Amino acid sequence: MKIIFMGTPDFAVPCLRTLAESRHEVAAVFTQPDKPKGRGYKMIPTPVKAAALEYGLQVYQPLSLKKGDDAVEALKVLREANPELIVVTAYGQILPKEVLELPKYGCINIHASLLPRYRGAAPINWVLLNGEKETGVTSMQMNEGLDTGDMLIKKSMTIDENENYEELYAKLSKMGGEVLAETLEALENGALTPEVQDDSLSCYSPMIKKEMSALDFSKTAAEVHNTIRGVTGFAMLEGKRLKVFRSEIANGTYNAENGAVVDTKSFAVKCGDGRAVIFREVQPEGKKRMNTEDFLRGKKLTEGEILT
Repeated sequence: MKIIFMGTPDFAVPCLRTLAESRHEVAAVFTQPDKPKGRGYKMIPTPVKAAALEYGLQVYQPLSLKKGDDAVEALKVLREANPELIVVTAYGQILPKEVLELPKYGCINIHASLLPRYRGAAPINWVLLNGEKETGVTSMQMNEGLDTGDMLIKKSMTIDENENYEELYAKLSKMGGEVLAETLEALENGALTPEVQDDSLSCYSPMIKKEMSALDFSKTAAEVHNTIRGVTGFAMLEGKRLKVFRSEIANGTYNAENGAVVDTKSFAVKCGDGRAVIFREVQPEGKKRMNTEDFLRGKKLTEGEILT
């Protein structure tokens, strides 16, 4: 098949590689515009663009597919390419009706949740924030709604109780490529059986905001732990910001103030339900990310001191 791929972040790269290394023709790749990064504000290509250039694929980076000169030019490119299918994975733009209806087989999206659960922009974060035990990837025939199209193929996986966003993101990214390969094979063989989503089972996963990372030790240990897993937590220790990337819930309960250090050897902090969260990987303000063992070699904690 003649396929156009649309995607932007690291998550979408395995899907692009699946296409580029298949027998299908990748006519073009659409991705978001390059963005400035670092102190020198050097323009950095998106991960999808970098991967596309490895394969010598033609890359387009319109600011919008819906309005302005970029949208007009993008639609012209798409029509001239005349793809049989458009594959979309975390592109970051809404496709207008003209694009959705252009290919013979329409547009297929690879979405990082078990639809109809966790529609929207941040499904991986929200399954962790909500303490879900299972997630997966769904391929979907796109329509004009937000992740509301008919489901094609689903693949699920169990979430480990201490798994964080980075780990789950990597696993689901790989799974996305696998689901895409299965979907294309079934499409070619006429074996797809689209399933209408039950809207009553759906939930939404909105964009993540920075303030969501602030750790509130009046909440339960599970809630604090899930915040760390889902969005990377932070707290203030002796007036300085401490990021927390990895944690686990301690055994037992403690009689102490919320936010108090209750074990200086493991860096356990008491939460609102009497249980404690153990910090396993942290980043002190102005320093590198490190294991807690390394952090405690250079920092002496006092039992009872409070994190806010």
